[in-house]
Amino acid sequence: MARLIWLMGASGSGKDSLLRLLAEQPPPRLLIAHRYITRDADAGGENHIALSLSEFQRRADLGLFAMQWQAHGYHYALGSEIDLWLEAGLDVLVNGSRLHLQAARERYGPRLLPLCLQVSPAILRQRLTQRGRESSSEIDRRLVRAAQPLPTGCTVLNNDGALATTLAQLQQLLHPEMSA
Repeated sequence: MARLIWLMGASGSGKDSLLRLLAEQPPPRLLIAHRYITRDADAGGENHIALSLSEFQRRADLGLFAMQWQAHGYHYALGSEIDLWLEAGLDVLVNGSRLHLQAARERYGPRLLPLCLQVSPAILRQRLTQRGRESSSEIDRRLVRAAQPLPTGCTVLNNDGALATTLAQLQQLLHPEMSA
């Protein structure tokens, strides 16, 4: 059965970096979906489709989104193409939202594989500081949010070390038969 792999993690945990590295040599039956977001295309590190609020709403009204939510002042969506890919037997990896995991569970049931990318607080602070997008108080708020308990049933990937190590862990998790 094809799976929707719902990757979650705090801002600065390395989700975008991990997805970029995986996209260089993805497993044969895996697609990495992009999100539709109402923010500039060059904002942040995520490869996404930038939409104006009116275009986002137009596409929502046309039923072109499998899921949609709001966070941090933006609208986010996953396109309905992910459902077509799953029906074709392909695993689909998405940059998911912890706050919307329950909605994904309700929609995708046993097809859903929730993954939590975690980093220690000291490393997370260092990464957020280095990228220079948030003030000190915003970083503190992100650290408090990152310290909240993980969702139940979430498989944890630790990203404190080298990104290549985390990628190897992810590949092992997605295809354990390949590392035997």
